Amino acid sequence: MMAGFSMASMTDVIFLLLIFFMVTSTFVFPTAIDVNLPQSSQQTAIKPGTTVYIDADSNIFASYGGEEPQPMDNSTLVTFLKLATTQDPEAYIALYADESVPYGRIVEILNIGAENNLKMVLATKPAPAKAVPATDITDPSDN
Repeated sequence: MMAGFSMASMTDVIFLLLIFFMVTSTFVFPTAIDVNLPQSSQQTAIKPGTTVYIDADSNIFASYGGEEPQPMDNSTLVTFLKLATTQDPEAYIALYADESVPYGRIVEILNIGAENNLKMVLATKPAPAKAVPATDITDPSDN
């Protein structure tokens, strides 16, 4: 009779836990609001903590951090943004507007931010490589 303890089953449990945590930590939860962003050749690496969404029907939603976006009107949006920026006044607020939203509606939300001294950026999706303008354009009058 041996008085030893086998660690084989314990290592199996550890590997299963490791695999479980690796798989579940990579889940990305997309936003519940379907927003078709316009394309842009310029992108920024800013990670905003607060996001404002305008869907195709011009409805406004806002969220802070990883929270679920909540429907808002203009007056509640102002108080929400002020409250969200009190924790970090240097933070940026990202505006995700569907490309079918009228330009005036986007400017209305940007004006709310400007009137309250908030830093807002307009989110876009990257443009395809063929849509990026060429930087080496020759003048036809040189020929």
